[in-house]
Parts: sequence; structure tokens; C-alpha cells
Amino acid sequence: MSSWRPESVGKFIQRTLGELIQSRVKDPRLGFVTITGCRVSKDLKVARVYVSVMGSDQDRDASMETLNRAGAFLRRELAGQLRMRHTPELIFDYDDSVERGARISKLLDKIKDSEETGHGAGDSAG
Repeated sequence: MSSWRPESVGKFIQRTLGELIQSRVKDPRLGFVTITGCRVSKDLKVARVYVSVMGSDQDRDASMETLNRAGAFLRRELAGQLRMRHTPELIFDYDDSVERGARISKLLDKIKDSEETGHGAGDSAG
């Protein structure tokens, strides 16, 4: 079985869920949420939806709980737009790659600053 079908379904689900969450989910506990990716199983029965949440750990937990509670609603809404016999089960996973990227960026900035001030410079003997 080729992998193009799960990939294309995943891209469609990612785009559509992003729109549905912004326009149809009106829960105040849902913070600033971004759908960062979606991986669909080869049998198209399960979709892992990766989510990034801006804010504190408490905001993240509340947003993830809200998404999981809205999962059945979002799946029904998605079924109306997804032209498939069965709509994949939605599993929401927190994606911490944005946070990790920010931490790495800060560390690189610190290294750059220390090199510019001469604390990290090595011998330049040649």
C-alpha cells in the first residue's frame, strides 16, 4: 500500500481541523492552539493530531483537555467534509517542538553573546 493516501488525508485533516477549531469550538478554556501536524495510520482508521499551545503549562493542560472532549464533535464535523466511508478516530498529542526550538534558540543566542564578549573565544594560533 502506498503512503500517499495517509499523507494526503493527514494534510486535509490538519488544515480542516485548524479551521474548525477556530470557527466552531467556542470553549473559553481553549487557548491559542496551532495544529502542527497530523499522521494518519496506513489503514486510515486513526489520525494523530499534533498540537502546539501557547501559554503556561496550565493553559496547555486546559487546551488539551478541551480538544479531547471536543474530539467526537470535531470528528463529526470533519466527516461532513472528508469524502471517505469512515472518518479516522482523532487522537490529540501535545507537540513541544516549538518550545524546544525556542530553548535551543536561546542557548545559541547565549553562546553567540559569550563569543562576542570574548568569553567563548579559543586560541587563534595559526
